[in-house]
Amino acid sequence: MQFIITEQDRDVTVLAFLRRELSPSTKMLKYLKYREDGILVNGAHRTVRYRLQPGERLEVATEDTEKNEALLPVQLPLDVLYEDEDLVVPAKPADMPTHPSRDHHEDTVANALAFRYRHLGGAFVFRPINRLDRNTSGLLLIARNKLSAGKLTRALQSGEIKKTYLALLEGELEGESGRIDRCLHRTAQSIILREVCSPDAPDADPSLTEYRVLCRGNGYSLVMAHPITGRTHQLRVHFASIGHPILGDDLYGRESPVIPRHALHAYTLSFPHPTTGERLTLRAPLPSDMEQALLQLLPQGIDAIRAQEDKELL
Repeated sequence: MQFIITEQDRDVTVLAFLRRELSPSTKMLKYLKYREDGILVNGAHRTVRYRLQPGERLEVATEDTEKNEALLPVQLPLDVLYEDEDLVVPAKPADMPTHPSRDHHEDTVANALAFRYRHLGGAFVFRPINRLDRNTSGLLLIARNKLSAGKLTRALQSGEIKKTYLALLEGELEGESGRIDRCLHRTAQSIILREVCSPDAPDADPSLTEYRVLCRGNGYSLVMAHPITGRTHQLRVHFASIGHPILGDDLYGRESPVIPRHALHAYTLSFPHPTTGERLTLRAPLPSDMEQALLQLLPQGIDAIRAQEDKELL
């Protein structure tokens, strides 16, 4: 990334200029400081204390130059709903992990994107801003460089990134909307399982979910859920804790013959673009397995989702 310095920035330090133009994190500034070509003025290395002069060319090394050799590029089906030089937003299918783990080295979103960007050329480092469980479908936000990663992470921490999920629950919820404000922590028996706990527990994580019922009937409820916090398994544990587990959730509810995974879909994602500041809002269509489950158990749910989409367009 480069800038041509104008008269209005005469004698402005590189640090002040970068903070105004790019809002880099402290980590990013350290990266630029210690990289040989991190900050160049007319091709020469400069520190952040250097005072800029009109006509000078300031170059900042925000792009990745080294690939993650441990990440194997694999050609996998993955729909990309938005992509530019700063970020990419794929719609993750169910049964695909977000990133590699002990038993998943070649079947993840990270593998698919490594292949995608190997094909296009250039380095790729996997920088997910949010994560989804393997069997949760829907939208992922992934930064494509260090600068975007820092900005999007800060946006997530400050609550500027909004996420909504569609969930098909067992039982018919009362009321049109609700809040679940219950702390969570890891169970003593497992590194995976979470449970509701007392706020006084030493490892308690405050957790808040807001939801709205789109429709109910036949012993089921379709809800649009908004996790205010982003704890591991938050929606799954919260809905199970009020007696309405997500359909097909084999960890916090029970398996279902109707759908082979928990019926949870990351439906919309709204966030400020890290470079332009423009708010982007994306929506991932309901996957076929959840659509078929609704048609079988709660067919009016399809119309409720369409009505919601029409409302968003108004």
